Amino acid sequence: MKRRNLRALKAAIFILCLVPLFKLAFEAFGIWGLSLGANPIEELLHRCGKWGLNFLLITLAVTPVRRLARINWVIHFRRMLGLFAFFYILMHFVIYAVLDQGLSINYIIEDVVKRPYITLGMAALLMLIALTVTSTNKMMRRLGRNWQKLHRLVYVIAILGVWHFYWQVKGDEPEPLVYAGILAVLFAIRLAYFVKKKKLKRKQNADQNLTRNPT
Repeated sequence: MKRRNLRALKAAIFILCLVPLFKLAFEAFGIWGLSLGANPIEELLHRCGKWGLNFLLITLAVTPVRRLARINWVIHFRRMLGLFAFFYILMHFVIYAVLDQGLSINYIIEDVVKRPYITLGMAALLMLIALTVTSTNKMMRRLGRNWQKLHRLVYVIAILGVWHFYWQVKGDEPEPLVYAGILAVLFAIRLAYFVKKKKLKRKQNADQNLTRNPT
């Protein structure tokens, strides 16, 4: 894809990623008759968390799409999508801390300690902050191979996010299971690629040994 077209597509995707935020803002301020319903804080919490999880899974799907469909240019959107995942998850936390808990540190700490699903969510957020801070090209160069190892935490974050969602709704809704299924498929694709890569490497090593030591 040409660089000009790539920039245009990236700008379009950036705007699309902001659509959920604009919709929430319109609903929060009652624009065009839109509303967040009887419990606006709970609705804001739920929607921001859900969109954060959506973007997290979309980010994880970029590499499988690139490998399976052989569309290499999609990799250029992975960092942006990951940052939007962080943005919506951070909004989820800010709404919880400010609007729900009134910035009471004692209440927040008590929630983290006593409510396992909040403990999971907080752990995922802290790891996601670490990945966001180290997502720049400068940090990639500084960390070297350790950068890739660190950013594999995104799979742990996704597991914690789905688990957090499941415990939050107390298993009363099937939706978290859909997210778990999507995540399982993404894991399966990655595992299949890893096994294939290992087999190819073993074959290459065997061929090299045969070339060096012909019988």
